[in-house]
Amino acid sequence: MKSKLITTSLSLLLCFPAFSQKTEAEKSFIQENMEFAAKQYHLMMKTPAQGKENKGIMPHSMRKDGTVSKGSIYLWTAGFFPGTLWYISDFLGDKALQDSALVYTKYMEPCKTFTDNHDIGFMMYCSYGNANRFAPKEGYEDILTESAKSLCTRFRPKAGVIQSWNGFRSWHGDKVYDFPVIIDNMMNLELLFHTSKVTGDDEYKNIAISHAEKVMKNQIRKDYSHFHIIYYDKETGAPIKGETSQGYSDNSCWSRGQSWGIYGFTLCYRETGDKRFLKTAQGMADYYLNHPNLPSDKVAWWDFNAWEEGYVPGVRSRASITPILYRDASAAACTASALLELSTYVKGAKSKKYLEGAKQILHSLGSAAYRAKLGENANFILMHSTGAIPHGSELDVPLTYADYYFIEALHRYNKILNNEPLF
Repeated sequence: MKSKLITTSLSLLLCFPAFSQKTEAEKSFIQENMEFAAKQYHLMMKTPAQGKENKGIMPHSMRKDGTVSKGSIYLWTAGFFPGTLWYISDFLGDKALQDSALVYTKYMEPCKTFTDNHDIGFMMYCSYGNANRFAPKEGYEDILTESAKSLCTRFRPKAGVIQSWNGFRSWHGDKVYDFPVIIDNMMNLELLFHTSKVTGDDEYKNIAISHAEKVMKNQIRKDYSHFHIIYYDKETGAPIKGETSQGYSDNSCWSRGQSWGIYGFTLCYRETGDKRFLKTAQGMADYYLNHPNLPSDKVAWWDFNAWEEGYVPGVRSRASITPILYRDASAAACTASALLELSTYVKGAKSKKYLEGAKQILHSLGSAAYRAKLGENANFILMHSTGAIPHGSELDVPLTYADYYFIEALHRYNKILNNEPLF
């Protein structure tokens, strides 16, 4: 027995150096990517604004001539740039980038009363939410609470959901639906959960839970893929039908929408402990990781079913005239970030599967196949994202939210390697 114990102890000791070396290699990978990101974003800071009065301020993507395109603070992606600055500056202790993060976050304050669509969660929680997390100041919570109140104005009690857009014209003709809810909306719920904790008012949390429950019931399919849009009846609150805006076809699975779902239901489980949300997050994650059309580098095509038999775009959709199968680095980056968190809520083989999946995605995105060269790609970090093929918009370009979720995922991965809590 004594001999067996000695042998076992020696075996464990021999394993520790290899384990330690792997961990250090991963930390070096994270460090190098963060340092590269800082260099790119320092260069980005030198590009001039492209308009006045809060227009053309926030880096969004790249023009055909290779220069950065910038958008209004009211663009749904506006909060990602300051959010990325917060993550990089926190990781590296980069005071110059933190100062820039403060400036760009402050630009976003007028958006706290924005009620034209659901995107205020993206806009304000990625900017002020991260500011409040990494460098809290008096007044930040008030801004976030005001933002949450604005989002709640779009809650429709009869349907139990937050209305996304004011209307959408179907790709199948001229029919305009006036009560669309899109899967992206799951990402806005974090703002509501946060506000309930800060204010002690359960109304925000209850709205978030109601919305997630209805999405789970009406928008997530039996195989854990999703409808991008569900149209609701304004009078009765009943769901009418499911279609797509940014996916290949109504019955296909748009890859970034799948990532929104994985991320959104994971955060809902974090905030509620409701096992239904955990089950849905796992189902959607497994769909992504197990899909036969997922490339070996785990960076998904823009839609899992594009150009497959049985999937037909609407007559007005430009998907039918876009034969190239583009990748979407933004979908992969968001999925990686979600998988890292999800891996901490499950055990054993499941936890390892999600952690390894995230790791593979991050190493793919950090490779020369997806990461830009210094000073190129309009100074964004990642190449090869896809915005909205049915709209003929943003094909194979850098996108600000791809960078954001890549950097967030690296930040989370580092915490996991250090055995630190994510939140």
